[in-house]
Amino acid sequence: MAGRNFLFVPGPSNVPDRVLRAMHVAMEDHRSPVFPELARACLEGLKPIFKTRTGTPLLFPSSGTGCWEAALTNCLNPGDKVLIARFGQFSHLWADMCQRLEFEVEILETPWGEGASVERHLASLAADKQHRIKAVLVCQNETATGVTSDVPAIRRAMDSIKHPALLFVDAVSALASIDFRMDEWGVDVCVSGSQKGLMLPAGLGVTCVSAKALEAAKHATSRRCYFDYGDMVKANASGYFPYTPALPLLYGLRESLAMIEEEGLENVFRRHSYLAGGARAAVLEGWKLKLCAISPKWYSDTVSAVMVPVDGAAVIERAFRRYNLALGAGLAQVAGKLFRIGHLGDLNELMLLGAIAGAEMAMMDCGVKIEPGSGVAAAQSYWRTRH
Repeated sequence: MAGRNFLFVPGPSNVPDRVLRAMHVAMEDHRSPVFPELARACLEGLKPIFKTRTGTPLLFPSSGTGCWEAALTNCLNPGDKVLIARFGQFSHLWADMCQRLEFEVEILETPWGEGASVERHLASLAADKQHRIKAVLVCQNETATGVTSDVPAIRRAMDSIKHPALLFVDAVSALASIDFRMDEWGVDVCVSGSQKGLMLPAGLGVTCVSAKALEAAKHATSRRCYFDYGDMVKANASGYFPYTPALPLLYGLRESLAMIEEEGLENVFRRHSYLAGGARAAVLEGWKLKLCAISPKWYSDTVSAVMVPVDGAAVIERAFRRYNLALGAGLAQVAGKLFRIGHLGDLNELMLLGAIAGAEMAMMDCGVKIEPGSGVAAAQSYWRTRH
């Protein structure tokens, strides 16, 4: 098909040309005397992204899922109890992992379209008089439903009753796109990946671990090997890794961190909020459709999940085959009910207008009654008033 593919899934996101060029390197000796320059640039450069002075960034050759497993197996003992709200496919998968690793899991079932309920977390933690809950797991941004949860409010709830549980946060589709504050929010492990806000190909598990979590890892007895924090921290101290790292991705990460620094992290957050507002205007005001997120307080600035009155899978297929536009699918409970527009990473207004126009044409082809050009016009109007 002529023209380039428009990639608007909520990850992998578009990789900037600068990052692609930075990754175009010959292989090298990852035990050489100069290699630590690259490793330290990446690890130190991640600290401002996590907004931490005391946390320890770690990089695993994996997706964010590997960092999920690392958090659980490094910091907990076999059979430990964890608390997690399930309100989308990715919070579901993290809960499923906990069960498969044989931890005791208390699940707060939550409607898909809402975020993690602070009140229900507080009630469960307050009832845990013996402090059997050892970790609270929260998805900051539920990629499947376009919902963002209030992580600092969860921490305040924990602190209000002095509950000692660790706080693990999945920021896979939030980090470097939506504000995240490791130290201020008292997060013990943040889990993320390379392929979203960090604007890299998939393949790096990006995580940050608090001093409290590292101390817990010294005494936890769950079995781990590949994802052992201790091995990684020990090797990183001298600028190396305990096994062969993903070399081109490290070069790409160094460049993406430089790009974020040049734009300014707070400006990156503002750009994502601004672009997301245009996408939501297209959905709500232009197309007169609904989002999966049921209230503005849950709206995500990295992905909008659009409810449609036809088969969402048909819209996605039409967009891909006819217009060379990749949209995110509905998953599990919302399969066929929606499609998702990812608006994160290396992105501007004109790029997002292409996705809105393509989605609009695909929906009309599938029988959705919308006014041609209405979504594009609504997004433009939103941005013009906020430029």
